[in-house]
Amino acid sequence: MIKYQSDGVTLYHGDVIECLKQMDEQSVNCCVTSPPYWGLRDYGVEGQLGLEETPEEYVEKIVEVFREVKRVLRDDGTVWLNVGDSYASALSNHKYAGSFGQSSCVSKKTQSGIPTSGRKERNRALKKAGIKQKDLVGIPWMLAFALRADGWYLRRDIIWHKTNPMPESVKDRPTASHEYIFLLSKSSRYYYDKEAIKEPSDSCPVVPWSERKAGGEVSRHGGSHRAPALNHKKKDKQRGHSRRHTGFNDRWDQMSVDEQRSLGANKRDVWTVATKPFEGAHFATFNPELISPCILAGSPVGGVVLDPFMGSGTTAITAHDLGRQSVGCELNGEYLNDICIPRVKAATKQQRLIA
Repeated sequence: MIKYQSDGVTLYHGDVIECLKQMDEQSVNCCVTSPPYWGLRDYGVEGQLGLEETPEEYVEKIVEVFREVKRVLRDDGTVWLNVGDSYASALSNHKYAGSFGQSSCVSKKTQSGIPTSGRKERNRALKKAGIKQKDLVGIPWMLAFALRADGWYLRRDIIWHKTNPMPESVKDRPTASHEYIFLLSKSSRYYYDKEAIKEPSDSCPVVPWSERKAGGEVSRHGGSHRAPALNHKKKDKQRGHSRRHTGFNDRWDQMSVDEQRSLGANKRDVWTVATKPFEGAHFATFNPELISPCILAGSPVGGVVLDPFMGSGTTAITAHDLGRQSVGCELNGEYLNDICIPRVKAATKQQRLIA
């Protein structure tokens, strides 16, 4: 049911699929979300995702959710899906929602919900599937391939490079400092505003192809390298493009370096963004800097952004700040009432006062 509706923000409370079924077909422009990760934490709510016995069961349930997402998504819509991985050895000692600070908003009863059931079953199921203790499970790509098999277009894997990753007391592997964001689309052609998320090219020295003399030295990145001899009949292939790009290549070559730089650079697929601390009880909060490019590229001003796993409300707040509407679902009533709705109300009220 709808729990909150104001200032272009609509929040539903309940099971995610049931909430999505209340929404009209093709009513949202893009979906930006991060579902509960598999086997890591217990949110203390019946019907939650993430504590399934096997990775396959988890993936199957997420795919089911996204079938309903596809129904409410416009034909030219996109999904920006953030999902992390887990280790088999972590499944036997995970705790409810990590560590809580002094400012936690939810009840002591909810905070103390350490999962004591299902651990042996999950570990037994992993062993049967050939996943050993200490193995990386591979959830992100399992889910990406399953969604692709279910009809979604898998367009890009984006690496979220964290500058302040969670410390890990491991001595036999590198510390994890990245997660994935998968860009998926409902159709082969879709809305994507590349201009809205272009990167400045000042820090990317540009060397026009026409300056690369056969056998000559070319200065680049503060040094020099010897350009390969050119076979003009194969020029387009050597440049990494098919011949349909010839017209663009020729126009590009006719520009000066300054003109090329002034156009900006297409957004790359490695995004360096710090994790954002949050004083409330919900540990898994987006950094607005991480999801702003998703919203800007995936929806026009005034469009609707969906987050089926709204959590603390960051997607709704960021969408509102960028001039978009939003709709979200949240299963945990305490998170919704004590964290999400107050944050959304405060952020939208502050924006009205500034305006």
